[in-house]
Amino acid sequence: MLVSILRQGSYLIASIHEALNDREIVQFQQDLVEQIGTHRARGVIIDVAALDVMDSFGSRTLLNLAHAARLRGAETVIVGIQPTVAFAMVRLGMSLDNVHTALDLEEGLESLQRLLQDGRQPPSER
Repeated sequence: MLVSILRQGSYLIASIHEALNDREIVQFQQDLVEQIGTHRARGVIIDVAALDVMDSFGSRTLLNLAHAARLRGAETVIVGIQPTVAFAMVRLGMSLDNVHTALDLEEGLESLQRLLQDGRQPPSER
């Protein structure tokens, strides 16, 4: 299994277990966005800890996935970016723009909870 998508309450946790080719990452993107609607998910965590490389297509697809998830009503946090991957992304000028990231799954869950709580408060109370 290259990717697993698990439901945890109102969240989906997607773990990428090994490097995906372009076709597989596009299929993952489509499956995850579809499952957001199926499960009425309010948050998504994408765990990329198993990846030791990420090309520009992969990082752009994750960025697009996070934006599509937001359009479907779910916030996204990407967790587990390896140090070597982070350095390579910076050197190559790749970024995840306005996508939230966290060190690991535990921090990702905390971050997602904060994002969803902040989103429920009226702007005057933030």
